[in-house]
Parts: sequence; structure tokens; C-alpha cells
Amino acid sequence: MSLTGAVRKWLGALIRMLGIAARPVQEAQGERGVVIQPYRGYGSRSEVFLIGRVFRQSSPHSETGRGDLLTNLRDIGRRLARRAISGAIVTARFYGAEETVTTDKDGYFRVHLSPALPPPRDRSWHTMDLALPQPHAVQAQAQIFIPPASCRYVVISDIDDTVMETGVANKLRMLWRLFVEDAQSRVAFPGVGALYRALHAGASGDQQNPMLYVSRAPWGIYEVLEEFFDLNGIPIGPILFLREWGVSWTRPLPRKAEDHKRELIHNMLALYSELPFVLIGDSGQHDPEIYRQTVAEHPGRVLAVYIRNVSRDPGRIREIEDLAKAVAGAGSSLVLAADSVAIAEHAASLGLVPSETVSEVRDERTATGQIEQELPTYGVQRSTPMGTAEAVAQGDLQDLIETGSEPMPPNVIVEPEAREQPKQP
Repeated sequence: MSLTGAVRKWLGALIRMLGIAARPVQEAQGERGVVIQPYRGYGSRSEVFLIGRVFRQSSPHSETGRGDLLTNLRDIGRRLARRAISGAIVTARFYGAEETVTTDKDGYFRVHLSPALPPPRDRSWHTMDLALPQPHAVQAQAQIFIPPASCRYVVISDIDDTVMETGVANKLRMLWRLFVEDAQSRVAFPGVGALYRALHAGASGDQQNPMLYVSRAPWGIYEVLEEFFDLNGIPIGPILFLREWGVSWTRPLPRKAEDHKRELIHNMLALYSELPFVLIGDSGQHDPEIYRQTVAEHPGRVLAVYIRNVSRDPGRIREIEDLAKAVAGAGSSLVLAADSVAIAEHAASLGLVPSETVSEVRDERTATGQIEQELPTYGVQRSTPMGTAEAVAQGDLQDLIETGSEPMPPNVIVEPEAREQPKQP
């Protein structure tokens, strides 16, 4: 690449990075410096939830030139200078219901209301009206996802090391990798876009199954996640499981997020009480522990657990074994997968996605230019759920994980033999 071409590439990457950082300011809903920023909400036909924030930000110098370097820099400065408004009263209206909430010390507000009128069944996204009378009259609109009648199951997926490679919590690093290092081939795990589109569409292609994404990253990275999902063709659901870190100059460390993911999954199981779930995570951090407890506390609710396992770390095998015993004992399936193809194959075998999903995932993976080696798939399968769990306890799963000399372990399916097709509504 010539010097001129390299300069243009770097300049273009810089402008795109700055544009994402400036976007929340440019798209803010407010007047005279007071802004309401709602995040995507979610719910059912009987109750809905929304998180948002109220703050002050300086007014733009002009409405012209949006997207150029100077304007983006100015808007980033406006974003850095934002100040949360605590104690603000926000009124939410949704299909005949109204609720008034107050912002906390960091400016966040939470809406939980029950529609007085039934939301239309012919669409999944609905509008909630928000109003703030003081200190200046401000109005805004938020989008709420309600699963349609065609929905058959709910997907809860981790983000870090499950959908994308580690680095989501580092905003500058994430922006750099998105726009300088080629987002499609170096950030998302190959094939994950095709897999998640298939899970959202379901076996019939029109189910619109909820895709709920979990991360312990702060709300401040919301726009980066949106851009990442869009670039990789991943269906954007309510990216609603971020958390308020509460970082400030006087409190530079984030608040603890103990049981953050476990509590949210529990709430989703209660909210969508008539639907089964698919859980997707990775073998690191706390996913195996959290998913094991979820399966144990909600028997019959989990269709399958998919764990991206790219390590032979003996320190994690014990937790994975405990998860496998719980899943097998419940008569469900656990798939330890080194790549997205293995997950697609199993999901197709259960009828969660159409059979052509496997080839679509494989083709997308090939198109990224990062050709993962397709590793062999083994099984820990016995005639009964308890027999399968006992085989795991006797070390069969550990032996398979340690099989082979490749850097990554093989794919392993843990489930009872001839498992019945999952019952779906």
C-alpha cells in the first residue's frame, strides 16, 4: 500500500471511530441541553421494562457538517462534558398505561409498567413515549421489544469470548479493532452472524425469537456494540444487560457486579415463563457456574446449553463437568464447541434452526478469510439422563477434552441417547 493510501486508510478509520463516539450526542433526544437517552427496552404483552438516562450536554455549534472530523471532535467533547441529572422526574406512557419514575444519582431511570391496552400482535417493536417536565420540557421515544406469537424460544447469549473476542470493555481497543484491524475477520468469531440470524429466525424463518445479550461492560459502550453487531450481521435485540459502572473522578473503579448475569437470567425466565431457553456462553469466567445453577433451578426450561470452549485449561474442566452433569441429568443437551459450525449442527438436529444453517455458517466462516480447522465431534451419551450424568462424573468428558494434540479441544456433545425433540409452544 502506498503512503497516500495508508494515510487515507488511517484517516478514514479515525473519522469512523470518532463518529461512533460522537453518535450518542448527535442523536440525543432533548432541548436546551437536557437530554433523555433511552436504551432498547423489552417485555411481554403483560409487562415491559426500560432503562434510560437523563443528563445535560452543551448545545451544538451548528447542525451542519455532521460526520466531518471537526464536528465529531466537538461532539466528543460535548459527550465528555455531560453531567447526569439526579432526581429528574420522567413520565413513561405505553398503550394506555402511565408511570412516573425518578432518576438516581447517576441519572439513570428504570421503567416497569403493564400496558392497559393489548399491544398489537402484528409487530415485535413498539414505541414508548417519555416526557420530562423539568428543568426543561423534553420528550423522547424508546423502542420496546415484545416477542410475537410466532416466537418459539428465547436465546440468552454472553458477548465477551462468545460472540466476539475479548476486548469489549476496552472502548478504545474495540474501536481500533473494529475499524483498523478489519471488524468482520478479526473481532467476531467466524460464522457467528449466520448462526445467530438462524436462531432469531427459527426453523420456520419467521419466529423472531428474542435475542438477549449479556455483558458486564458499561452502558457507555452501547454504541460500539451496536456498530459491531451491524457490521457482522448479528440480529440486534435489546442489548439490555449492560450495567451502570458508576465511574467518576472521585470513584475511579466500577461498582461490583456480583450475581449480575445470574439475576438477569432469572428475571428473563420469569418474564417469559411459557417459553423454553437456549443459553450460549464460553468456558471462561463464570458462564458454566451460572448456567449450571440455572438448569438446576429451572428444570425443563433449557433446551440446550452451548459453550464455546477454546481451551484445555484444567482449571476450568471441573466447572464444565459440573455443568455437564446438571444439563445431562435434566435430560437436556450441552455442546462444548470450538467453532460455530458444531453449534449449528446440533441446533439443526434439535429442529431449532433449518438444516441449511450449517452450510450458511460454514460459508460465512470461509468468507471471513479466517478458516478455522473443523475439529472432530465426540459424544458422552448414555441411554438415560442419569446414566449420562454418571458417565461425566466418571471422567468420560474430561478424557475427551484432553483428546488430541491440537491447540483447541474437540467438540463434545453431552446428552442422553435418542433425546426426544424439545417441546416448543
